[in-house]
Amino acid sequence: MRGKIMRNGLPLISAGSVRGVNPAETWTVLVVESRAEYREALTEELVRCGQKVRAVAGGREAIAGDLSVDLILLGLELVDLDGLEVCRGLRASSDTPIIAIGSQVSELDAVLALRAGADDYVVRPYGFRELLARMEAVMRRVHTSGRTPPAVLERGPLRIDVRKREVVFKNRVIKMTRKEFELLLLLALNRGTVVPRDEILEQIWGGSWSRRTVDTHISSIRSKLGDRDWIVSIRGVGFMMDQNSG
Repeated sequence: MRGKIMRNGLPLISAGSVRGVNPAETWTVLVVESRAEYREALTEELVRCGQKVRAVAGGREAIAGDLSVDLILLGLELVDLDGLEVCRGLRASSDTPIIAIGSQVSELDAVLALRAGADDYVVRPYGFRELLARMEAVMRRVHTSGRTPPAVLERGPLRIDVRKREVVFKNRVIKMTRKEFELLLLLALNRGTVVPRDEILEQIWGGSWSRRTVDTHISSIRSKLGDRDWIVSIRGVGFMMDQNSG
């Protein structure tokens, strides 16, 4: 029978669920978890699957440490710092993919994690097979691109430096999360063409989130640019960067 790893009465992850699971790649994973039970159980399962793991117990240590890893698994219930603030701090200094792990099932908590810069959100207790699948999906999205964009893309007063992941709009540097940057770049590459919501979800999130996620990120981008006319909503279809903007 499939059970769950329990320590001190806490459900952690699915026990024995890694049997027969062979990830296609080996990554170096940073685990950020304050509770030793969570940290040790997750590290143990990852190592058993052939992954290289570094683990830290706090947000400060994670932000100040070596971020030359392939993927970060960030527990949001940290003892020293707010988990969402840690996520923002990690994203500000690194483009390393982040999967946030929380205990709240609500859509709002998932949206907050995504807006803080996470690439995915997993609710505890979770099945380890699911976590591995999400890790693979995130890494696949990071390394796979339908086409190679130019190093620098300019659309009037909008300038997107792809290599630096920097956005400049009307001579202002605009700070964006990974997903906001990728979404803005997608719309800029297709300027004057409507990009359907489903296509945005597939290309940016791998189709694993609701359409409301797209709307939330569009709203955030508009707010940061300070000009709503740049991104046009096509009711019932999707979004478009206006051909005449700028």
